[in-house]
Amino acid sequence: MARIAGINIPPHQHAEIGLTAIFGIGRSRARDICDACGVAYSKKIKDLNDADLEKIRDALAKYLIEGDLR
Repeated sequence: MARIAGINIPPHQHAEIGLTAIFGIGRSRARDICDACGVAYSKKIKDLNDADLEKIRDALAKYLIEGDLR
């Protein structure tokens, strides 16, 4: 299970859907993040490697999410 921004992302979900588990990230922003990181929308969270997860974390740092948003 991947942990991004303090949230456990379910491993069976596609990247686009899994990112929406983070408060402040919707489908549109999740697609933007996937595009920026070069990750296919349909790639499962469990299939992402450490480099992909690090790119996603860096991309998320640009947005107001979770605790900063609440």
